[in-house]
This record gives sequence, structure tokens and C-alpha cells, in this order.
Amino acid sequence: MKQIAFASVLFISSTAANAQDCPVAPDHSAGVSGVIAQIQQAENEQAARALSNQLWEFWTDAPDESAQAALDRGMARLRAADLYGAIEDFDKLVAYCPSYAEGYNQRAFANYLRHDFQAALPDLDKAIELSPNHVGAISGRALTLLGLHRMDDARKALNQALELNPWLSERHLLAPGGPLAPPGEDI
Repeated sequence: MKQIAFASVLFISSTAANAQDCPVAPDHSAGVSGVIAQIQQAENEQAARALSNQLWEFWTDAPDESAQAALDRGMARLRAADLYGAIEDFDKLVAYCPSYAEGYNQRAFANYLRHDFQAALPDLDKAIELSPNHVGAISGRALTLLGLHRMDDARKALNQALELNPWLSERHLLAPGGPLAPPGEDI
């Protein structure tokens, strides 16, 4: 029992020390705001999609090489459908860089793909707290709330995401007959 307690103390101490070693994430808030403004003025979905890719370049710019390696490894595991391996990498990233929003967002995405919506939601909330204009996290939150059958909350989150990017493909969920169509707006 003492060994387990000692190991826990060592893990917590090393995690806290590691978090102190992580530099502050690059501040891309001006770039993100600029791209969002361009998306809002886009004439069609194709133009908006090209601009959205620029947002991901900002969001996936990790604080240092170590964090970038963990993020890239986790995202590669996501693409390979190794969800548990991806979560392990994102766990390490979040422990190392607890103020880096994309670690939480990607871990939430892995849990969303596992249909573990309860696990995804707190990570999405943290990602949005750290990066309030993270359209991906906000729309992911809407989809997660939909998965939890919290329709009013999902509708509100999706509308928040659409204020930032009116061209999101998820906008169709709000159309008449869609699962998030406002009440009383049936087909």
C-alpha cells in the first residue's frame, strides 16, 4: 500500500514538474480572429473550407517540440483508428501542457469517436475555456451534446459555432427536419 501511495506522489510530482517545463503556447489569437473574419465574409462553403484549414494550422501549433511530437503522434493514432493509443498520447500532452487547448480538444475527439460523450464534454469545455474562438471545439461540443441527447444545449452550442463560421457542415443539423431544428419547425 505504501508503494502505491509513494508511486502516486512521484507521478503527481513529475506531472507538476513537467507542466512547469511546458512553455506557453504560441498566441495565435489575432491570426485566428482574422481568419474567422474572412470566413464570415466567404462567398461559399468551398472558400470557407480553405480558410478553416488555416485555423487548424494555428490550433495544432504546439508549445514546443515535445508537445508537438505528442500531438502529432496522437493525431496519427486517431487516423489509424487507435483511439486508446491516441488518448494515451493526449493524456501525456495535457499533463505536460495543461494550458494548451488542442490537447484537450483532440482527446475529446478521440473520446467522441469512442462514443464516450461524458468523457469528451469536460475536455471540450476546457479547450473552449483556453481558446474561446476554437470553432472546432465548439462544434464538437454541439455534436457531443447531441450524442448526450441534450438537444437545447446542443442547439445553443451549434449556433455559437455558426456565429464564428456560418459555413460549418454541421449547420444542416439545424435545418427543418434536422435533429437540432428549433422546436415547431418540422418538415
